Amino acid sequence: MQKTILITGCSSGIGHDAAMGLRERGWRVFAACRQQRDCDRLRAQGFDSPRIDYTDTASIETGLAQVLTATGGRLDALFNNGAHGLNAAVEDLPVEGLRAIFEANFFGWHELTRRVIPVMRAQGHGRIVQCSSSLGLVYMPWRGAYAATKHALEAFSDTMRIELAPAGIAVVLIEPGPIGTKFRENGRAYFERFIDWQSSPRRKDYQDKLIPRMYEATGPDPFELPPRAVTAKLIRALEAKRPHPRYYVTVPTYLGGYLRRVLSSRATDWLVRRL
Repeated sequence: MQKTILITGCSSGIGHDAAMGLRERGWRVFAACRQQRDCDRLRAQGFDSPRIDYTDTASIETGLAQVLTATGGRLDALFNNGAHGLNAAVEDLPVEGLRAIFEANFFGWHELTRRVIPVMRAQGHGRIVQCSSSLGLVYMPWRGAYAATKHALEAFSDTMRIELAPAGIAVVLIEPGPIGTKFRENGRAYFERFIDWQSSPRRKDYQDKLIPRMYEATGPDPFELPPRAVTAKLIRALEAKRPHPRYYVTVPTYLGGYLRRVLSSRATDWLVRRL
């Protein structure tokens, strides 16, 4: 029987590459997007593409219902992927900005996952794969909001892995570092909406460092890999008989995992400041 997977955030980048790669391997892929125009584009490419916006409960409910109707109530795997950034110093993050990023990067993931778990429990098997980040392991200046959502995701996923194992449901974290996507570009709208950088005591740092990085930087980051590097780890997580709890992608993630295990907080702070 053809295996089925629901992937979120498929308009571009990691989600789109994962959808293409798994379809090539014979999976029936439900490639969800936040915006209807992206769903229409993917349907033209031959995908099932429900609209799922993590900040919209109605779309989560109706999108999953469409998937289950098409599969006769079965779903072998879920790949939670869609997310956005909100770059700023922590002291400049308004509460409404934090609520917005947690809604998109964490609460919506939890809502969709909770709806999928009973399906997998009833069929006696399933894989829930979470696209986390190297910033779920460590931290960096200006990335406090995003890192907070990914640290929360790591804790939830570790707990679910223990709780759901008796039901035959495996929970796996994929932790990419820099990947060549539109992530930086997509985060600009949230920065412009929530961050009053011109009133910040760190205005010069924004002007000299963060804003050029967000709006003017071109070319790949150091150690950057294409989205297919994530897809390769996703395939392993889905098709291994006993998947690992975590799959690292890119050198910075391996470095972050090492720092977390070996160095003290003081030593990690010293190194992160210099990076």
